[in-house]
Amino acid sequence: MEHFRGRVYSVQIDKDEAREIEALGFHNYSSLLEIPEAVDYVVVAVPRSVTPRIIQDCIEKKVGGVALFTAGFAETGTEEGLRLQNILQCMAGEAGLNLIGPNCMGIFNPALGVRHSAEQYYGEGGDVGFIAQSGTQASLFGAMAFQHGVRVSKSVSYGNAIVLDAPDYLDYLLSDEETKAIGMYIEGTGNGRRLMESLAKTTMKKPVVIWKGGQTGAGARAIASHTASLTRSPAVWETAIKQCGALSVNSLDSLIDTIKLTLRARQPGGRRVALVAISGGQSVAMADTFAREELEVPRLTNNSYDNLATFFNITGGNYNNPVDISWTIPSIEMVVKLLTVLDQDENVDTVVMELPVFFLAGMGRRDASLAERVLGGLAAFDREARKPFVVILTAGAREKEAVDVRQQVIARGLLTFPDFERAARALRIMFEYNVKQAGVVGGH
Repeated sequence: MEHFRGRVYSVQIDKDEAREIEALGFHNYSSLLEIPEAVDYVVVAVPRSVTPRIIQDCIEKKVGGVALFTAGFAETGTEEGLRLQNILQCMAGEAGLNLIGPNCMGIFNPALGVRHSAEQYYGEGGDVGFIAQSGTQASLFGAMAFQHGVRVSKSVSYGNAIVLDAPDYLDYLLSDEETKAIGMYIEGTGNGRRLMESLAKTTMKKPVVIWKGGQTGAGARAIASHTASLTRSPAVWETAIKQCGALSVNSLDSLIDTIKLTLRARQPGGRRVALVAISGGQSVAMADTFAREELEVPRLTNNSYDNLATFFNITGGNYNNPVDISWTIPSIEMVVKLLTVLDQDENVDTVVMELPVFFLAGMGRRDASLAERVLGGLAAFDREARKPFVVILTAGAREKEAVDVRQQVIARGLLTFPDFERAARALRIMFEYNVKQAGVVGGH
């Protein structure tokens, strides 16, 4: 537990397990009440029949908060599960105990080293808060977002939410200075009005991106056995979320992609995109993908075409929109000039460039300095650009190399997406959100 910035106490009554715990260097207590110091946070993983006894000890000890990992309550649909959940709810509610769960993973705070599992990173916090009813989705968000350059400030998996519910966590993250944006995975709530009030209040200060689980009949049935949450029709949820000023997405990938965009200083000001592809076939695929998301791929201005004609001399390429640079970058200087023309074009709101992993990886193997010059040139352009610049880092058959290459690109501050679909969807969602926030109807 060298990663944890604090003291750890063990409470275990099984003598064999207690011996193993003490062999690891932790003093074990037979009761929470025996711990001589105040306790801030308790993680409870005991059989459900024992939970009222442990929660009573937490109340007597006046602990700061409890994450009840134990499952088997209302989500089982059984009389005993519901009975025990009601007992815990009454106990914690009357005592004012901050109870997370049951049926949850609890808190992830990387700066403090509080983790759900040994696989999670620690040591440096971030600027994105995450609230999830599902422990898996909370853990996946932290891990997957990290791979895309997004770091968690605080995250919570809250399960059945019998005491603390989504609005409580929203209110906390709203006041948390480290958190600049908030993501949510939610299945249902016991108090829809309070959730909407908290959402509306939070979105006035920070962007909130919500993935609502159970949007189909099958998903709604799964929710009943997962967290026993009450659900509403997808149309009601969608309308309510948007009225509160939040962004609505339909997957974890889309949630991560949209969160990335909310943190950028430059936001898409319109639907018009300039696309730069690595080949003719990819230029067609890019154009189709972005058009399907109701983004426009316009002709450039005559001034831009005249400017491009003075230096664009790539054999087999063309400088229509999409621009085809034909499998090669003859010089990063030429590419930066091309991107600068697109950035200055009056018909363009966002500049998007495909950058295949095999391309950068191949450069690095031949000449490490060449790959460095390419990335350095793109990063320098991005710093000076007036409009959003998006890099689509396509992996192709190089999935293993993509992880390392993506980190190199992200380290230079570039906004990246792994494929055309995810980039186009995120830009469309963000543009529509910005239009709504600005109170503008329509747009380019």
